[in-house]
Amino acid sequence: MAGAPAATDAAAVPLLLPLDDDDAAAAGRGCWEDGAISLGLVGVQLAGAAYMVVVTPVLALGLDPLFLVAIGSLCTAVLTIPFAVKLERKKWPSELTCRLLFQFVVLALGGVTGFQALLLHGMKMTSPAIASAMPNLAPGFIFIISGCLGFERVDLKCRYTRVKILGTVVCLGGAIAMSVLQSPDAPSGHVLLPRSAERERAAAAAASWVAGCLFLLGAVLVLSGTIVMQAATMLHFPAPFTLCAVTSLIGAALTAAFQVATAGRFSPGTPQISLQIVLSLVLVGGVVSSACIMFQTWALEKKGPVMVSMFSPTQTVGTAVFSVLFLGRVMHLGSILGMVFLFSGLYAVLWAKKKEGQVLAAKRKEMDRAVNSDMEKPLLF
Repeated sequence: MAGAPAATDAAAVPLLLPLDDDDAAAAGRGCWEDGAISLGLVGVQLAGAAYMVVVTPVLALGLDPLFLVAIGSLCTAVLTIPFAVKLERKKWPSELTCRLLFQFVVLALGGVTGFQALLLHGMKMTSPAIASAMPNLAPGFIFIISGCLGFERVDLKCRYTRVKILGTVVCLGGAIAMSVLQSPDAPSGHVLLPRSAERERAAAAAASWVAGCLFLLGAVLVLSGTIVMQAATMLHFPAPFTLCAVTSLIGAALTAAFQVATAGRFSPGTPQISLQIVLSLVLVGGVVSSACIMFQTWALEKKGPVMVSMFSPTQTVGTAVFSVLFLGRVMHLGSILGMVFLFSGLYAVLWAKKKEGQVLAAKRKEMDRAVNSDMEKPLLF
C-alpha cells in the first residue's frame, strides 16, 4: 500500500500530455505566424537597404536631400492617412491642445526633417553601409537619454544595467571603428595628378568622410531623442498611424520651408535630374515605406519591440552586400569587425532590456499579490 499514492500521482501528472486538435491547430498557427513575422521583418529591412542603395547615386548627381525628404514625407502622409482614419478615428482626442500640437511639431522637426536630412547628407558623404549601421546606436543612446531624464531605471548594482552600459560602449566603439577603418573610396578614373594635388584630393575626401560620419552621428542623436519623446506622446495619444501621418505632413511643410529659406526655391537642386525621376523614386519609396511602417506596427503589437529591434542589423548587412554588388563599394576587414562589435553591443542592450523588463514584471506581480493578500486578511479589533 505504500506505493499506491506514488502510482496515483504519476497517473495524475503524466510526463507527456497529448494535444487535442484545437491545441495542435493553435500551435501550428503560432508557428506559421512567427515564421511570417520573421520573414516579413527581414523583407522590411532588405527593402530599406535597397532603397538606400538606389538613392545613393541619385544624391551623387546633386539631388538636394531636403527636397527628397519633403516630397517623401508628403507621400508617406498621404498614403498613411486613410489607415489612420479607418483604424484609429475613435482614439483621436476631442480637442487639439497646445501641448499636443507642440509635441507634433517637435516630433516632425526631429524625426522627419532633422533625422532624414542629416542621414541623407551623411550617406552622401560616406556610404550606404555606414549610414544604415549608425541607427543601430539608437537603443544605447535612448538608454542614456532616458536614464538622464529619469524615464529609465539605472541601478549600477543590477547586472542588467551594467550590461546595458557595456553594450552601449561596445556599440559606440564599433561605430567609431567602422567610421575610422572604412576609408573613403579611391577616386575613379585614370587621370594622373601631381603628388601635391593627390594629397589635397585625399585630404578633402578624408575631411568629407569625417563630416559625413558626424552628420550620421547627429542623425542618431536626433532620432534617439525623438523616440523618447514619441514614447511620452503615445501615452496620451495611442494612435501610431495618425501620429505618423500628422508628423510626416508637418515635417514635409517644415522641410520645404527650410529649403526655400536656405536655397531660395523649392526644387530638386540640379537640372541633371528630371522631376519625373524624383517623383517616381519618391512614390516607390513612399509606398514601400508606408507598407513597412504598417507591418512593423502590426509586428510590434504582436511580438513586442525587442523582436522587431532584433532584425534591424539585417538592413546594414543587406546594404553592404547591395553596395558591393551594384555600386562597386569595397568593405574593409576593419569595418566588418566594427560592424560585428556594433551588433554585439546592440544585442547586449536588447537582451538586458528584455531581462530587466521580465524581472520588474515579476516583482510587480509579487507586490500585487502581496497587496491582495493583505486586503483579504480579516481586520483585528
